[in-house]
Amino acid sequence: MVKLKDFHIILDSNKTVYSAGEYVAGHVVVELRGDMKMRGIRIYMRGLAKVHWSESRGGGHQTGSYTKYYDAEEEYFYMKQVLFGKDENEGGSNPVLRAGHHELRFSFQIPYGRVATSFEGKYGRIRYWLKAEIDKPWGFNSKTKRAFTVIDHIDINTPALLAPQTGFQEKTVCCGLCVAGNISMSIRTDRKGYCPGESIAISAELQNGSSRRIKPRATLYQRTTFFADGKSRSVRNPVAFLQGTTIRGRRTENWNNKLLKIPPITPTLTNCGIIKLEYFLTICLDITGAMNLNLLLPVMIGTVPLRAPPYTPFDPLAVGSLDLGFAEMFPSPPIADIAPPSYAECLFGAVDIRDDETEDIMGDNLMFTPMYTYVPNYEFRQPPPPYSPTDPNASISHSSSDHYSAGVS
Repeated sequence: MVKLKDFHIILDSNKTVYSAGEYVAGHVVVELRGDMKMRGIRIYMRGLAKVHWSESRGGGHQTGSYTKYYDAEEEYFYMKQVLFGKDENEGGSNPVLRAGHHELRFSFQIPYGRVATSFEGKYGRIRYWLKAEIDKPWGFNSKTKRAFTVIDHIDINTPALLAPQTGFQEKTVCCGLCVAGNISMSIRTDRKGYCPGESIAISAELQNGSSRRIKPRATLYQRTTFFADGKSRSVRNPVAFLQGTTIRGRRTENWNNKLLKIPPITPTLTNCGIIKLEYFLTICLDITGAMNLNLLLPVMIGTVPLRAPPYTPFDPLAVGSLDLGFAEMFPSPPIADIAPPSYAECLFGAVDIRDDETEDIMGDNLMFTPMYTYVPNYEFRQPPPPYSPTDPNASISHSSSDHYSAGVS
């Protein structure tokens, strides 16, 4: 008879998103059909960035073709607790866990310091997970696993990220030996920093001084670069797209705060040594019969949405913090003024977290989708005023959902 009926991990309050300094707490459920003798039950918490890819190489007559593998890891923490019985290296007799339903409590604190935001990519990932294990002296251990999201907060309410971005590009389009005319674009965005759920407001003057037709479009790209063994590999993905109308020859079109909505995507990665993730907005003029004209503007995707001044420092632990000393070191707006964040599942969907395990894993949480801060019902009104930390009366037009957003989804 198989004695183990159920084995899984439950997090307190079904919480799935954490930051440095917070406690990851819950219980491990063990349900047995009969008494089970074991060394013990342990739970581990780990945070790890991992990169892997391979490249096929063609060799000569002597070496032939071969595959070169590139690997790198960066560990943020690795912790363990014994929930029942003894540790793997302890001596003495093995205890017996009686038949029935058991709930074994655990609690870990994510260390302060450098932790990178959760990310799942083509050639690498930044993943945080809990793994519980029943150590059986007579056979394979039973395991269960659960991943969770960690966010390294980026507050966009800073001078550099609130500043508008501008750019200009032009080219001369020729037709045979004759000059057909100039095509140019002057672009302005309302700011540089945004959170998922907010929209990039694009203003533009698009001048078509030629006889050709041009079609403008705006695309937000995510570019991820993976590093291992002195080499790198990059992936570029479009995550948001906006199409303009065709501009006929000798015409000008103006965009007045045309909105490009940002989906739930990974914030810009600034804290990982082997994975770099960045965003840029590309405005492209697709010119009939000629090379396109492109303009690129960098974009920072953050986790603390736009809020009204004065821009006091944001403390992610101010809401529901278990460490009051940290909150005192980094003052923040009164707790009553900060709503709990809202989260949404990453645009790119779920991954299977069993990929690095050689034994069977129990549980119903083996598919994992990172969750990121998301601003619901964002409503653009007008660009913010110039950043002024000394002017408490500065005003900004914003909707009720533009602050650190309401309602946990």
